[in-house]
Amino acid sequence: MDDQQNTLTYEIIKAAVAGEKWATEKIMAYYDDYMTELATVKERQPDGSVRTYVDKDLKQEIALKLLEEIPNFPMEEAEGIAGGETETEK
Repeated sequence: MDDQQNTLTYEIIKAAVAGEKWATEKIMAYYDDYMTELATVKERQPDGSVRTYVDKDLKQEIALKLLEEIPNFPMEEAEGIAGGETETEK
């Protein structure tokens, strides 16, 4: 059940591309763990140990890039897939 709440549907993506705030928030929430993973840095300390932490500035940059790219999502391709249309049927 939890998986269904955390999935991105065609309708959510379409609404986000159209600029709907609620849909954009769902996309950002969906990718939050992944952005955290990408922004996790391992830094070797002078004593030889390794410190692992989330670089908040890097995570913010990743989030901003995602926000910038949402309007560029190729909806024409997604509509073809969602409608069951293949490239050869066009």
